[in-house]
Amino acid sequence: MNCPKCNAEMEKITHRTIEVDRCTSCRGIWFDLLERERLSQLEGSEAIDVGDAATGRRFDRVERIVCPVCTTPMIRMADPVQPHVWYEACKVCNGVFLDSGEFEDLKERTLLDRLRDLFAPERP
Repeated sequence: MNCPKCNAEMEKITHRTIEVDRCTSCRGIWFDLLERERLSQLEGSEAIDVGDAATGRRFDRVERIVCPVCTTPMIRMADPVQPHVWYEACKVCNGVFLDSGEFEDLKERTLLDRLRDLFAPERP
């Protein structure tokens, strides 16, 4: 599988028993159906997000990507709890792609996150 953002090869990584795909270049993470939700509940799972948040913000600007599993155009979404985090979701296979730094950000809800949410730009 290739990364939907930078087209580099994805590598399989495992945290406990949950396996996800991580880009070998931009370090974005692909989650199959419910993997993100399951990993979010596991302590220490943020360790799979080894990418730089600044790189993630740069790749967050890449739009109109296709699902690496089923090649369907993906839709951009904002996390309902932390709307400053934007991610891509496949409406067919329900996979989700997070840019580097976003999974760790979703796991940590800080005061700065709450302030950021107040000023998060509206989605076009």
